[in-house]
Amino acid sequence: MSTAVKPFGLGREAGDDGSFKRQQSAFRQWVTADGSSGFAAEAGRYHLYISLACPWATRTLIVRRLKGLEDVISLSLVDPIRDERGWAFTVGEFADPLNGFEFLSEAYHATDPAFEGRVSVPVLWDRQTGRVVNNESGDIVRMLNSAWAGVADSGVDLYPQPLRAEIDALNERIYETVNNGVYMAGFASTQESYRRAYLALFDTLDALEERLGGSRYLLGDEPTEADWRLFPTLVRFDPVYHGHFKCNRQKLSELPNLWSYTRDLYQLPGIASTVDLDQIKRHYYGTHPMINPSGIVPEGPRIDLSEPHGRARLTRA
Repeated sequence: MSTAVKPFGLGREAGDDGSFKRQQSAFRQWVTADGSSGFAAEAGRYHLYISLACPWATRTLIVRRLKGLEDVISLSLVDPIRDERGWAFTVGEFADPLNGFEFLSEAYHATDPAFEGRVSVPVLWDRQTGRVVNNESGDIVRMLNSAWAGVADSGVDLYPQPLRAEIDALNERIYETVNNGVYMAGFASTQESYRRAYLALFDTLDALEERLGGSRYLLGDEPTEADWRLFPTLVRFDPVYHGHFKCNRQKLSELPNLWSYTRDLYQLPGIASTVDLDQIKRHYYGTHPMINPSGIVPEGPRIDLSEPHGRARLTRA
């Protein structure tokens, strides 16, 4: 007798107080240029498993592109629709030609047979040892920025030494209240938990709106890691978080500096191809039955990310 597949649920991430408790990443080893970590930065050795629907995974895709690592680190996409079994490989562009996995959980269990948490993307996989090196997006972004400098050098440094303290401070606030904040609002199961997340989210968005009135990017004239950690959340805001996650005080498109800033980043070379609004909407609206039991994916909103942004005027001469 076949067993019905259960829909996705929060499981252990549903806090007793009604708040969303994101799990900690399980695999935190590092790839280094000299190989002293046991994982040397070599061309062709590593593989990224991501979802174009997931903002955490998309930030690693963006940095892989900006750093010129597309021929150095291979890539597979999971299907944007998942159930309780987790991220799946299906057919076509969502197949896994590297390992032939049916589910990404197979990569986790190959690394740790006792793993029992939620399977997440991104995953940095080592072909040589047949294991997950790291599944924390922030770590992977840092590795991509620096470890392969001797293999492929695009001339881009997203974590420059003079700005590191400011980048770290921005990342911390943006993670807590924006990147994770939209999930804290959307997955809250009590009014008070939702309200706390909602207020913190818009408090930070207001601060960023003011900041971006006088600076093209968060820390000056060039995008840094902080911008690319924020962008995937912003580009999903109006299509998903505003309605689906009840982050509805304003649309992002009603915050002029943040909206032009999002379009500016989107229009930089290579970035538009990392944004797939169809996969994004199908994932969120089709994967969270506790929020959207019908599974209907809305047709709107109409947004034009290619509209001129006018932010070059903020660049210092």
